[in-house]
Amino acid sequence: MAKLGVITDGISRDFEHALQVLTEAGLNYAELQFLWDKEVGDLNDDEMAKAKALVDKYGVEVSCISRHNFVGMLVGETEDGDANHEKHMDGLRRCIAMAREFGTDMVRIMSFRRDMILFGKGGAEHWVVAKGMWNKLLTLLAAPVKLAEDEGIQLVLETGNNAMIPSGYLGGKLIREINSPNLKILWDPANSLYANEKTYPDGYDGLGVESIGHIHIKDALVDMPKATVEFCELGKGDMAGCLAPLATRLKEDGYDGHISLESVYRPDGGDFEAGFKASVGLFKELYG
Repeated sequence: MAKLGVITDGISRDFEHALQVLTEAGLNYAELQFLWDKEVGDLNDDEMAKAKALVDKYGVEVSCISRHNFVGMLVGETEDGDANHEKHMDGLRRCIAMAREFGTDMVRIMSFRRDMILFGKGGAEHWVVAKGMWNKLLTLLAAPVKLAEDEGIQLVLETGNNAMIPSGYLGGKLIREINSPNLKILWDPANSLYANEKTYPDGYDGLGVESIGHIHIKDALVDMPKATVEFCELGKGDMAGCLAPLATRLKEDGYDGHISLESVYRPDGGDFEAGFKASVGLFKELYG
């Protein structure tokens, strides 16, 4: 059975309030991204001690340390070991230390900034393909993967809407080519809507359950020609027809990892906590 939780700052950056709300909703796992006014990996010793005491007080477990490591960096302008790459490696090291403090072995990374066309033929390889960027991505990920292997940490790389790995298909390809037990995909199928990928069965089959280390669930209405997105209550957007069959398939395939509700929906006149409460019932019904 999957382990259900939420990214806490999607409820509130007041960490204690977020823990109170998630436990009242019957969830057991907290994914940490922003606590109070800081991103994970940036908390000082006193803030860490306070956060740990709150986790113990509310009886939850931490699923993942989710800093935006390696986000938004242009692959073609980044070199392994340059100043910006090393800055993000330092952030990853802090997240690994934080993961140990909170009793989890899972740390998120991102996959740099998206080049739209990575492969092509029939002349496209000459005119529109971002030549060499796929292999360059593999090179840039070598250091974080090696660090994870040395530290015994599970990296989960998120399918991002503006990332080099935007789809389940490319996530599966990446995992098979890197071939490290310490790297899996944090699959956010709603993000893959920006890559025009249908969540089920296309994204799921392209990725493969064996490549999934963690899942984010949310819903959205995506209009790529208009460069517009609207987050919405779970089951009311473009994910509606995929949520139930995906849940069934995950159970059939024995997925027992973490699934976090990504609470990014804010109803008119309400706040993100209201958006969480509007979606958590269906989330538990489908994936619990």
